[in-house]
Amino acid sequence: MTIQMFEKPLGMRDDFPFIAKKKAELRDKGTRIMQRAGYDLLQTPTLEYYETIGKISAIPDNALFKLLDSQGETLVLRPDMTSPIARVAASKLLKEKMPVRLGYYSNVFRAQKREGGRPAEFEQMGVELIGDNSLYADAEVIILASTILRELEVESGRVVIGHTQLLQLILEDFGLDADQIEAIREALVSKNSVRFEGLAEELAIDIGKIESFKALNRTKTLADWRQWVDFSNAEQASLYEEMLRLEKIITRNGLAEAVTYDLSFISHMTYYTGLVFEFYGAGSGFPLGNGGRYDGLMKQFGLHIGATGFGLRVDRLLEAISPNRVKEANTLILFDELTEEQAHQEAEELRAQGKHVTLQYGPAVQAIDEFSALFTEVIRMEGATNG
Repeated sequence: MTIQMFEKPLGMRDDFPFIAKKKAELRDKGTRIMQRAGYDLLQTPTLEYYETIGKISAIPDNALFKLLDSQGETLVLRPDMTSPIARVAASKLLKEKMPVRLGYYSNVFRAQKREGGRPAEFEQMGVELIGDNSLYADAEVIILASTILRELEVESGRVVIGHTQLLQLILEDFGLDADQIEAIREALVSKNSVRFEGLAEELAIDIGKIESFKALNRTKTLADWRQWVDFSNAEQASLYEEMLRLEKIITRNGLAEAVTYDLSFISHMTYYTGLVFEFYGAGSGFPLGNGGRYDGLMKQFGLHIGATGFGLRVDRLLEAISPNRVKEANTLILFDELTEEQAHQEAEELRAQGKHVTLQYGPAVQAIDEFSALFTEVIRMEGATNG
């Protein structure tokens, strides 16, 4: 294959100035909100060992960017942020205090097999709350993510909440084994309702339970969940009661109208083993982010502690953020050889006042009038060439 001069690797994108600026603004605002809530910012390496982060990241092996270092060890470009942050917390931070609250804004990398509009590199921002196994930690991160969406002015922000462990127990009550449940999980992750309902007949579920099974995919409230919960089963009853307490906390924080409780919701990230959630907003046809409880991931680092968090996709947030219709004031100062020093002095004075100022040598611009139209104010210093 011949690579063209201006061709980019599959899934890679250029951020032009307008997008780069919007991302910088989003980063500043988002990280301030996280820090305001008590989360310390952390940055992990772009490269991690395949044997550690690569194998536990829950990202398919064929979606990992791999390379060899000079010692022959296989490395990966980090495919997510939860696994590297769990590594850092387990190796050092949790020895100093527990729980730890960590926030981030970083690039992640996931290889694409073919061009389909999906980025192979994108930014995520989010938090991890490690060392707290209570439902209050889950509520905290859901409320924080919702706060970020609101303060970023995402229109119609909403949350879908499910529970992986409770769903697993309910599916077992239908008499399904591990392989059958995995087939159901794949259909639910891909949101393939036709495939999900087809599995009712394919898996030979008791004919009297088929309609009940199909209805799993149509829940919106916790009250809907009650028909499947076996309250004589202590584990199921306890998990459902926890969900009811979570609902009270979320309602108290003004999010009741924004939340859907979907018992059939499962995250594609397999290390989520308890509560799971996904965020949406008008303007983007894809989830803005997701999160959940990943106590099982911490066990792989030798720690039996609770952990929860979320990650938001920056590219999708940009699609959902309300457009700023107020044109930002930007001043252009045109100068020539005679007025160069004066122009610089004027620019410094205006910048000291907080204004955005661009200095431009007039004779270098072929179409001054077209160039000037891009600015809200144009100052032509005495003697400047007007083109």
